[in-house]
Amino acid sequence: MKPKQFEDEKRKRIAGYNEKTKGIQIGRQFSVESSFNGYTYNFTWLGLPIIQYPQDIVIMQEIIYQIKPDLIIETGIARGGSMVFYASMLELLGRGKVIGIDIEIREHNLIALKNHPLFKRIELIEGSSIAPEVVQRVKKNVKESNVVLVCLDSKHTHDHVLAELNSYHAFVTKNSYLVVFDTTFETFDDEIVKKLANNYRYTPWGKGSNPRTAIDVFLKDHPEFVIEDHWHKKAMITNCWEGVLRKIL
Repeated sequence: MKPKQFEDEKRKRIAGYNEKTKGIQIGRQFSVESSFNGYTYNFTWLGLPIIQYPQDIVIMQEIIYQIKPDLIIETGIARGGSMVFYASMLELLGRGKVIGIDIEIREHNLIALKNHPLFKRIELIEGSSIAPEVVQRVKKNVKESNVVLVCLDSKHTHDHVLAELNSYHAFVTKNSYLVVFDTTFETFDDEIVKKLANNYRYTPWGKGSNPRTAIDVFLKDHPEFVIEDHWHKKAMITNCWEGVLRKIL
C-alpha cells in the first residue's frame, strides 16, 4: 500500500468513528475507571512524571511534528514531565522553547527541571496564568516566534479556563492549535461526576463547570477557532475530548 493510500484510508476510518463506535464507548468507560485509580500518574517522560494518557502524549507528538512550533506555552506545570516532553520534541526539531506557567512551582520540581539536560529549552514563570503581568511576560516571547502552540492544563474550572482562553488565544498562530486538557470530564454522567468530586481539589469543578463548558462559551465569540474532532476520535482514550482547537483564520 502506497503512503497516500495508507493516509487516505486512515482519514476515512477515523472520520467514520462516532458515539456508537465500540472503541470510543470503551474508551469513555476507561476514562471513568482510570479517574478513580490514578492511572495518569503512572508514567514518566525522560525521568519526570508526566500526568497524561499515553494516547494524548502521542497526539501531542503528532501535532508538534505537524506544525513545528517555535514556542509552546503550557499553563500548569505539575511535576514537569510534560514540560520535558515538549522540550524533547523541540530538541528533535532543532528549534524553539517551551514556557511553563504555574501558580506554585514547588522546590523539588524546580530542582528536577533545572537539573534536566533539556532545561535549556524551558522557561518557567511562577504566578497565576491569568494574571496580567504573567500574560504580558509571555507576550514578549510570542513576538519573536513564527509558530505558537498553546496548551491549557492548570486550574480546571469553567471560569479559570475561560479566562485562560481569552488571555492566550491571540498568541496562537494561524493553522496552529490551542489544546485544552481535561475536557473529557464533561462527558461523564451525573452519578460518576458526584463520585469523582472528592478526587479533585478544584471547586467548583464538575458538570457544567469544567474546561469543555468554557470552550463552548469561547467559541461563540471566536469563529477563528474550530474543534478538530479527528484528534479525540483517533485517540479514543483521551483527556482532550473535543479539546483540540485549530486556528483557521
